[in-house]
Amino acid sequence: TREQISLRELLESDAYRRSTSKLTMALGKTIHGEPFVTDLATMPHLLIAGATGAGKSVSVNAMITSILYRATPKDVRFIMIDPKRLELGMYQDIPHLLTPVVVDPKQASNALRWAVREMEERYKLLAANGVRNIDQYNRNANNLAKESREEAPEPLPYIVVIIDELADLMMVASNEVEESIARLAQMARAVGIHLILATQRPSVDVITGLIKANLPARISFQVASKIDSRTILDGNGAEQLLGMGDMLFIPPTSSRVIRLHGPYISEQESSRLASFLRKQAQPIYDKTITEEEKKAAAIEFEQDTLYDEASRIIVTSGQASISFLQRRLRIGFSRAARLVDMMEADGLVSEASGSKAREVLVGKDYFDQIDKQLS
Repeated sequence: TREQISLRELLESDAYRRSTSKLTMALGKTIHGEPFVTDLATMPHLLIAGATGAGKSVSVNAMITSILYRATPKDVRFIMIDPKRLELGMYQDIPHLLTPVVVDPKQASNALRWAVREMEERYKLLAANGVRNIDQYNRNANNLAKESREEAPEPLPYIVVIIDELADLMMVASNEVEESIARLAQMARAVGIHLILATQRPSVDVITGLIKANLPARISFQVASKIDSRTILDGNGAEQLLGMGDMLFIPPTSSRVIRLHGPYISEQESSRLASFLRKQAQPIYDKTITEEEKKAAAIEFEQDTLYDEASRIIVTSGQASISFLQRRLRIGFSRAARLVDMMEADGLVSEASGSKAREVLVGKDYFDQIDKQLS
């Protein structure tokens, strides 16, 4: 008879306990019955494919649980993208989330673009601190904190982006999604941003050559045909798997396929873990993640001390012009443009449309009325 492997058994194993990484994942047992754990930080991204009912979603839940079991929200944050609205909803509002579980494909595309921007900002931060990766940066930050230095920076958390059904995103915005995934896969490892992509349609229009080339670590559960197996693994074999957690894993450093049997975690166990975590702390969401890029920049810049003065100048003059704002406030173009974007996000001015000037959408006495209400 076939043995059912519980995730608890793997989390109690020496292999899992000995691992020091916050991104350690218990993948299952080998054909010899040995627990098999791996570190997402060294992969550094993972592509998972498998037919419906082959155990893909259970395996993704087991990976998430493996990370949640040992990492606090200060260590690891998640962006979960679930266009099917079924698989990852149970993790809603856990404190590790950076944004609510994303179900809209357009917002998912925005979230991936945000991850690219975050990657670029982190690279600048590492360069400014003279370090090469997130581990060195966090070590320095912790050492300075131990010395009680006031200028000690906050350690950076790892960010894990999980997409459960890549096919749905590729249908809506394939070029943008593919470009963001490729950039993250090429560069995000050093700054602690990692991808886990899952799909039940391992066809070449979903797992494109560009995505495949940049994600060397792959897992295939049972698939329907040899063609699907070759798409995901570059070889036959996955079509002969037995289903229910039976998988083939290609580690990032070799082309040798490892056969594993994935652990089982029930929905009740996942839900109990999520409700336990919700009781520990409130999530702190970043609302810029799923916004359009222009609006996100405006929200990020919300604390600009000139915003109140700038919006009054634009509204009372009736001119929603960036160059006019530059002249009046003697500021640079990028700051003036951001201030106008903030006004657009607040509904004070219209969207930009080509060479046409923006319109001011409120009356010139708008702020006078607000001042009267406040006084």
